[in-house]
Amino acid sequence: MKIHEFQAKQLFREAGVPVLEGVVARTPAEAKAAFEKLGLPLAVVKAQIHAGGRGKGHIADNPEQKGVVLVRSAEEAEAAAAGLLGKTLITIQTGPDGQKVNQIFIEQGCNIARELYMGIVLDRAVARPVLMVSTEGGVEIEKVAEETPELILKEHFDPAIGIEPFQVRKCTAASAASRSDGSAATSKKQDCLCPTRTAKVCGTSRGRYSLTDTRRRRSVRFSAGCVTVQ
Repeated sequence: MKIHEFQAKQLFREAGVPVLEGVVARTPAEAKAAFEKLGLPLAVVKAQIHAGGRGKGHIADNPEQKGVVLVRSAEEAEAAAAGLLGKTLITIQTGPDGQKVNQIFIEQGCNIARELYMGIVLDRAVARPVLMVSTEGGVEIEKVAEETPELILKEHFDPAIGIEPFQVRKCTAASAASRSDGSAATSKKQDCLCPTRTAKVCGTSRGRYSLTDTRRRRSVRFSAGCVTVQ
């Protein structure tokens, strides 16, 4: 089953994961109203298709129109929506045929301190899901895989059991040692990939989100990209 970004973020929100506020729009007028509703000086208009690479993707008949646009007014949001809705967006993952944009997501802008990558996909070669973690968030993961594969950490796991605590610890510790800027972790606070330094593994407070494995009565907590296992 494939879901859109706004649907995934709603699931996160329902599970208690902090996410930015956003509004789905299907017409330029709705996009304008969404910007006004968010009430901030900056927002991001994002095409909603089942493919990645939207930020560098472009509309088939308008190469200047990207799939993700920063806007600073309701009028800019309306114009961006008009340039996306009903159009075909071509990205690195869609192939030359692209995908039609039927809806967009207008999300609050924010100051980005650090971007991390984490995803779970099915590895058909071993018939198991694999957890992938990287310090290189905010860029094309395919490019990272091709040019610096050592910066992507992979852990296969049994779907009937789930991700084990030792695997989480392994990924977080290894990620801290594989930063592309070459900086070395010098304390426990840095070792756990926690930019805000608030997770329990850092020796301070607990994270804000908990996933619980009822079979083992363990929880995995996430806070600003940091993972804690209890």
